[in-house]
Parts: sequence; C-alpha cells; structure tokens
Amino acid sequence: MVQKAKILLVDDRPENLLALEAILSALDQTLVRASSGEEALKALLTDDFAVILLDVQMPGMDGFETAAHIKRRERTRDIPIIFLTAINHGPHHTFRGYAAGAVDYISKPFDPWVLRAKVSVFVELYMKNCKLREQAALLRLQLEGDGHAGGEHEKEPAGLLAELSARLAAVEEQAEALSKQLDDESADAAAVATAAHLERKLTGLRRALDALEPGTGGAAGVLPAQG
Repeated sequence: MVQKAKILLVDDRPENLLALEAILSALDQTLVRASSGEEALKALLTDDFAVILLDVQMPGMDGFETAAHIKRRERTRDIPIIFLTAINHGPHHTFRGYAAGAVDYISKPFDPWVLRAKVSVFVELYMKNCKLREQAALLRLQLEGDGHAGGEHEKEPAGLLAELSARLAAVEEQAEALSKQLDDESADAAAVATAAHLERKLTGLRRALDALEPGTGGAAGVLPAQG
C-alpha cells in the first residue's frame, strides 16, 4: 500500500480550512488542519509534511513569524511553504513572503485548479524523495549484512543489487518525466530546483550501485552521498 503524503493547512478561519480541504481532496492525500501558527509548529514536531499552505493574516503569531520558526528548525527547513493572503500590499509585501522562505505567494481569491496543481507538484516531489530514501536504506542494510554473511549467502548480494537497480530505474524514469512536465508547464523556479536536486540524488545512488556490480572494482562500503 502506498503511503499518503501529509499536507498542512494553516488558517485561523474554519471556513477557509474547509474550502482548502474541498479543493485539495481530489489529490487523495492526508490533509492536516492547524488553526494557528503555534498549532502548526506543534504538528511539525511529530509529522513529516510534503507542503505547507500558510495563511499570512493570523492573530498572535502571523504567517511570516510561523514561517521563520519553520525555517529555523533543521527537521522542517526544507518543507515547501505556499503563503495564502486575502490582501495585497504590493511588491514589498510579496517580497517579505519570499524572504520568509515561501516557494509561492498566492492572493485570495485564488483559482482552485491552479492551487491544486501547484500543491500536486510538491506532493509528487515528496513521494519521489521518499522512494529514494527507501532505496538507499535497503542498500545500506544489505551492505551492513554482507559484513557478517557466510559462504551460503555469497550469491544473495547480486540478486539484491539487481532488484535495487530495477527499482531505481523506475524512480529515475518517473523523475525524468516530472522534470519534463515542469519544463513544459513553466513551473515555479523552486519546484524546478527541487526536481533537479532529486535528480542529483538519483545520479549519486546510481553511481554507487554501478560501483558495487561484480567486476567493476567497487568497494562494498561505497554509499551515495546524502543531502
């Protein structure tokens, strides 16, 4: 069963949260509500999220302050933030949103289809990264196990490497298709940059797998760089 991505919706008005849930329900992901910046930060302590939709105008801790806290935490600093605002104070207000770490800044009322499309890109990137981490973890476990394996297991690593290579090829194909889609749709620079970062990770993992193939002279201790 494919695990669903979590999307954090932050707004102090229940009717706005209800509207966001109606728009994003078609993505079939897990939608998590937060009615304040403090509540959002609490949710981020325990759960991983693909993207955060953050209202700017909130009593107490506003969206800018909430984003600043999110970006200061190592666990959450890389989560994409899309700011939503009912008012537009001009370029300076928009610039403040991007300076706070937002990947996008959308004024209400917004086009539901556009918002859903933007969120879906970040959900897809998140899922690709999750698959990549799973492949790396499988490889690491196998390499650690090989250090204790006896003669009866000598043929197992080759079979596992072949399986990992096939799985990685599938992820590489999906990542390539996603990159082409982003190019065709002239997507946000942040989404394109995230896709490029994912492709660099995939390239590193592919090189590590190739180095482990028999006859290549690769060392069993070679692992793809994380980051």
